[in-house]
Amino acid sequence: MKIGIMGGTFDPIHMGHLLAAEAARDSHALDEIWFMPSHVPPHKRGAGASGQQRLEMTEAAVKGVEQYEVLGIEMELGGVSYTIDTMKELWRRYPEHEFYFIIGADMVNYLPKWEQIEELAAKLTFIGVGRPGFQLHLDDLPEELQDSVLLAEMPLVDISSTAVRRRLAKGHSVRFMIPDEVHQYIVRSGLYGTKP
Repeated sequence: MKIGIMGGTFDPIHMGHLLAAEAARDSHALDEIWFMPSHVPPHKRGAGASGQQRLEMTEAAVKGVEQYEVLGIEMELGGVSYTIDTMKELWRRYPEHEFYFIIGADMVNYLPKWEQIEELAAKLTFIGVGRPGFQLHLDDLPEELQDSVLLAEMPLVDISSTAVRRRLAKGHSVRFMIPDEVHQYIVRSGLYGTKP
């Protein structure tokens, strides 16, 4: 099967993440999307919610959505969540699948800096999804990477986890920015300055 991997901190997961996943699935006929909250992302530190809470919010966000799964592999591996380590584990566990790694347009231009990018690019296809304020520049990538990146278009929805956390902390509405189930989880857990 063709599996799209949607990694991220998901602190919290929001509609922009879900739209990007669906755009990649639809554009490239992926059979399933596997969401994998990172344990400790290399480019961010100090998540507001624990790993278990981010995993549970992600499960709440995709519950009942056909073709969407949540895997806690990066939580199991522990430490900093480098994509190469995650993919080695996925290739070991699921050698029968073909994997596609979904990333935002802002991350495409940083691919040359990823850990062991040569090995990743040799075995993995990246799908870059457009975001507001970022331009995809595949021509700027080293030639050996250009064939490893596909593009997908999505509605330009400017939602970020940071904006969601700020609105929650100020008591503002986040309706339609995050799934209702995720909002209910956040309030129940008293995350991001909300009160249970």
